[in-house]
Amino acid sequence: MDSASSVHRVVVTGIGLLTPLGLNRDASFARLIQGEGGVRAAAPEITRWLPHALAASVDPAYAQPLDRNEQGLDRATQFALLASREALADAGADRWDLDPDHIGVFTGIGLGGATTSEALYARFYEQLQQTGRNPTVVHPLSVPRLMPNAGAAAISMANQFRGPSHTYSVACSSSAMAVGEAYRNIRHGYAQAIVVVGSEAMHVPGVFMAWNALRVMAKPYPGNPAASCRPFDRERSGFVLAEGAAALVLETAQSAIRRGARIYGEICGYGSSSDAKHLTLPSSEGQYRAIRMALAESGIAPAGIDYLNAHGTATDAGDVVETETIRQVFGDHADRLPVSSTKSMHGHMIGAGGATEFAISLLAMERGSIPPTAYLDNPDPRCTLDYVPRQARHGQRLRAVMSNSFAFGGSNVSLIARQFE
Repeated sequence: MDSASSVHRVVVTGIGLLTPLGLNRDASFARLIQGEGGVRAAAPEITRWLPHALAASVDPAYAQPLDRNEQGLDRATQFALLASREALADAGADRWDLDPDHIGVFTGIGLGGATTSEALYARFYEQLQQTGRNPTVVHPLSVPRLMPNAGAAAISMANQFRGPSHTYSVACSSSAMAVGEAYRNIRHGYAQAIVVVGSEAMHVPGVFMAWNALRVMAKPYPGNPAASCRPFDRERSGFVLAEGAAALVLETAQSAIRRGARIYGEICGYGSSSDAKHLTLPSSEGQYRAIRMALAESGIAPAGIDYLNAHGTATDAGDVVETETIRQVFGDHADRLPVSSTKSMHGHMIGAGGATEFAISLLAMERGSIPPTAYLDNPDPRCTLDYVPRQARHGQRLRAVMSNSFAFGGSNVSLIARQFE
């Protein structure tokens, strides 16, 4: 292993996606480029209590490849495992000549083990009130199933990766931070490769009620529920809670070149900041600092960014503040910079969102196609950027892309990747 004082170029060689739009990378990106949304009415166990609730859910067919032991894992861990498998296969990790002691797993998740926790309490009260049986008798693996690092542990054990293992839980910035910190670990020689995964699965009644109480959830759009998440539109009413996972394989450029791997792009900038102002309201100052840090590290001028995947949650304050931040950072280039919020289609994947949107940005750069902000019919007059409304743009030369994630609690992350040369 190289000395921690060494500095390495870090590239992405594998991507896996499991989203409300598709069960793999290509299916998910194809739906994005077509401008198709994955938003639907929430499951009956949720709409029983919240009749108008919307969700962006993963197709139940996702579970077919899982073996018997994996079927007992929490849903978020299952998602993480499947996305990591696709990313590792895409990267050709079977051809790695790396020491497993120096291959790590970094994960990001907002609320670990939500489905396990919900089932645990439902069973407790059912036994207490209906059967008369001892309500304290629960599955002995309940804690390992609901711990936030369950995904990292499962991936590490499945692949015998014995390097550093970290789990980040900073709400909507969780997996974006996992990408950034993995980049730093490899860049400075603490690992040779890291599998980064963001996963989330919180489509259960208790969690929906909690989010609903915050008054940030979208209302069904008349005649077309799929169009309910409308970032930057004057008719926006909030975001749609989504589930899924994204995985990226990060490694040194030296390793990737040595084995002839396909390289999606080079990670070259990472900025992280805290607002230190308000628990739920965004701050342009904090966002500005994160983006400027990422740009400074990358050495790329603001005018050198060719596409920006916005946080774009479709909340009233969030979209306006983010627009103001982009204008402040990019100046005159802001009017020429394509900006889109893919949450309009895959929903808000919370802890999985940052990795998902960074992966989408890399795919856009590789394929020259910018995904749209779907359903943007009537832009808010306070939001005046080029949001790539409704239709994708093809044949684009994207040399550098940025992805931003801004979270409750005031955690901001900005990531930059460029074409590898």
